[in-house]
Amino acid sequence: MTLIRLSGVTKTYPAPVKGAGSVVAVDDVSLDVEAGQICGIIGYSGAGKSTVLRLVNALEAPTSGSVEIDGRDITKLREKDLRELRGDIGMIFQQFNLFESRTVAGNVAYPLEVAGRSRAEITARVAELLDFVGLGGKAKNYPEQLSGGQKQRVGIARALATSPKILLADEATSALDPDTTQEVLELLRKVNRDLGITILVITHEMDVIRTLAERVVVMEDGRIIESGEVFDVLSAPQSAATKRFVASIIEDVPTGEQLQTLRRRHPGRIVTFTIRDGDITQADVFAALAAEGVRFELIHGGINDIRGRVFGHLTLVLDGEADAVQRAIERASTFAPLIEEDPHG
Repeated sequence: MTLIRLSGVTKTYPAPVKGAGSVVAVDDVSLDVEAGQICGIIGYSGAGKSTVLRLVNALEAPTSGSVEIDGRDITKLREKDLRELRGDIGMIFQQFNLFESRTVAGNVAYPLEVAGRSRAEITARVAELLDFVGLGGKAKNYPEQLSGGQKQRVGIARALATSPKILLADEATSALDPDTTQEVLELLRKVNRDLGITILVITHEMDVIRTLAERVVVMEDGRIIESGEVFDVLSAPQSAATKRFVASIIEDVPTGEQLQTLRRRHPGRIVTFTIRDGDITQADVFAALAAEGVRFELIHGGINDIRGRVFGHLTLVLDGEADAVQRAIERASTFAPLIEEDPHG
């Protein structure tokens, strides 16, 4: 079931300079997010991804197009109905946005107080959520006494307070170190797995997409330029922007100066094979080369695990009698595509 749907959405803002044309932040975006899914939107600064988030939680109204949450067109709702709708949407932020004057428990309790819940209900719910995010012993602490990762756990608990159907994460790990980032991502997976909450995550970090999301949407200049299952997009990126993002986490086929450096370091014939889940394993490639008595060494690339599926490029230097090397390449390439070859090595 589609829980979030944007149909032909455009959002423009008045020009910052009088007389200039308006600024198009989101340009004709259509997007469906299924219930229970983790969808990531990635893009560089100014791509429009944060504006999409504000459109989803009704903090912004589209200039044109429609935004539907659980089948309701929120562009047509009254303010009273919008406030009710926002109770189904939790939000976590890059800089945590905690009340420094409130304890951990007080921060988590805040949305429940606004919603008019009873003191007994609030107390029980806060205790339940702090245990869920692993902060059961920190209820009386203040934000200044917490690490960045602990602050974000408080932010997640607060976002879950009203039992939302949707959780929006705006650069939720950008202020964290790598180890803490992985802990927070694991907690978000737990939120999705155990509570069935749909998560829409905004990020400029492809590793967050690879680790967390099932589906990815790539934005540039306010438009969606690529989308699909994470494995499909990462293993076969189509747009230039997506290829740049993928290159930040996956070793690509060496070219240019990188290839020249490999040639200087490794005499022999350099070839690159691609490995894609369900096609062939690296062991099959190695066996095909060894069958011709060719010596080989992995000099670049490797295998990546993307949500339990493997993909990668293997750049090898082959050494042996020229005809044997050629036969080995031909044998291996019947299994795995030959991406790059240097016959003049």
